[in-house]
Amino acid sequence: MNNLYYLGVVVVLRREIKYVDQMKKNYDSLKNIAIVAHVDHGKTTLLDGLLQQSGSFNERDEIVERVMDSGELERERGITITAKNCSILWNNTKINLLDTPGHSDFGGEVERSLMMVDGILLLVDASEGPLPQTRFVLQKAIERNLKVAVVVNKIDRPDQRIDEVKHEVEELFLDLATILDIPDFDLDIPFLYASAKQGWATYNPGKKQDNLHCILDFIAGDFFPKPKIAKGKNLQILVSNLSYSPYLGALVIGRIHSGSIRRLANYTICKENKITKSFKASAIQTFDRLGQVEVEEASAGDIVIVSGIEDAKIGDTICSQDHPIALPRISVEPPTVSVNVSVSTSPLSGQEGEYLTSRRLDEFLDESCRTNVALQYEATDDPKIFQLKGRGELQLAIVFEQLRRKGYEFMVSRPQVLMQYGQNGERLEPFELLVIDIPNDATGVVTEKLSTRKGKMQNMSPLGDSRARIEFSIPSRGIIGYRSVFLTDTKGEGLMSSQFLGYRPYAGDMLSRQNGAIVCDRPGRATPYALFNLLSTGKQFIKPGESVYEGMVMGEHTKKNDCNVNCVRQKHLSSMRTAGKDVNIILPPIANRTLDWAIDWIDQDEWVEVTPQTIRIRKKILKQNHRSVIR
Repeated sequence: MNNLYYLGVVVVLRREIKYVDQMKKNYDSLKNIAIVAHVDHGKTTLLDGLLQQSGSFNERDEIVERVMDSGELERERGITITAKNCSILWNNTKINLLDTPGHSDFGGEVERSLMMVDGILLLVDASEGPLPQTRFVLQKAIERNLKVAVVVNKIDRPDQRIDEVKHEVEELFLDLATILDIPDFDLDIPFLYASAKQGWATYNPGKKQDNLHCILDFIAGDFFPKPKIAKGKNLQILVSNLSYSPYLGALVIGRIHSGSIRRLANYTICKENKITKSFKASAIQTFDRLGQVEVEEASAGDIVIVSGIEDAKIGDTICSQDHPIALPRISVEPPTVSVNVSVSTSPLSGQEGEYLTSRRLDEFLDESCRTNVALQYEATDDPKIFQLKGRGELQLAIVFEQLRRKGYEFMVSRPQVLMQYGQNGERLEPFELLVIDIPNDATGVVTEKLSTRKGKMQNMSPLGDSRARIEFSIPSRGIIGYRSVFLTDTKGEGLMSSQFLGYRPYAGDMLSRQNGAIVCDRPGRATPYALFNLLSTGKQFIKPGESVYEGMVMGEHTKKNDCNVNCVRQKHLSSMRTAGKDVNIILPPIANRTLDWAIDWIDQDEWVEVTPQTIRIRKKILKQNHRSVIR
């Protein structure tokens, strides 16, 4: 019995080794392709289908939906946060595929990924058409002179507009070619049509196929070029991503621009400010389906994972020791939003978290900025507070959620836009092109809310009989905190996306929110009796039995100014009888306090207190006799 068991294991191992050898040796050409699109247009779903139909999974492999979204937060939120690599073998061609984020806040991941590829598959929803992030990634691809093919996805939708969407995409190409001043731009763009969810694609939208083979054949064909290889035998690898292995330690990921790299050989890494450092490549890996496989040597054009470097940063260059010539560093668009992150000074700090010190907070922020080129952080005059800069509030909220889940306690301020000053000393602020798709009956309320946030309507067009698409030019600070309001006003049926337009003159002052806060005036535990009697003051955030302290925000006031209340008051029993019986206390349900909601809601004089278990809002000045209730 034991012999049969071991024989089965040997057969499995031989089968795996044969596949690895095939990936290492038996392919004639190599393609590096990125799949890009606006958020929720089907990139990860399409990649699932390509992996399955290319034979990348064994019979025993457990196949899960959105397999490339491997992060816990990615699966919870249903979005791609970080770019990821995989590889496919098809028609003697090894295809390195990159799955990229679709949200504009993670545009730095897309820019970084485009440094490793020679072509992109641009996905466009057959109903929504090209949106701001579609324009952003396409512009970056055209600037890098990458080959672009378009896949019109979700053509099985009942509200599909295939012909109109194709025309809109062609107009987008023409518009970008004009803006970038490319007179000889090739507008003969190949279009494919697909239903990634149902697992089929076709060249003719009127003819349904049974599989996605036409996309695989197209990628492996002649349209996308083989990797561009610089002349010369000297090694050059631009570090485009960082990772970590519990067995191999720190890992750097990048594409080999020239030369080849061998395991256990000595190389030089060129860092910022012309600093160089020697190291030995302890292991070389290439991508194999969803995993990696170790190789002795890798040559120009391939994407490799190198171990043996401890303190590399994205943008560094791995070179030959005798010719340490660095490649141009990766540069992405600068941050537009900043937020202060502080050690928790709450009266309830230290009860739930494991890490409370500024040193541990500094280490985490430094590691986050090393692995994400779109993030920056710096110390402030207060040693307890750091300033983190990023592309948008969602990107910053993701960083804080990761920090929270690792056991940290900390506080976060309201996001602020980063101002600039013109030649004449005038104040400039970042503006966004906000594109919304909403039901027709929500047009009035949405337009009114955006006008109070300094938004100006640029364009309005119908989408079918019941929906409209409206474009606004709006300051970036006007979008902060608006997403939850937008979903409420459109009953969850609205779609909102934005694109950075640049810096324009300051649009004027505006309140972060219209209503004030209900603030606790003493410590204790909230009682049902007190909360019931405070229902008329406004919407409440806390539940009976929760611990509170002086200066903690327990709700949103119905009026513009703040108010201080006693939410720990108890009903004292006595022997006196009263006319009538006691009122049955029924409190309305309290929605979950999420980190995204709290960051959106707070004003300039408040902190979000974050622990592994609880989200609270508090005033920066806790003592009620030291702060004003007038906003």
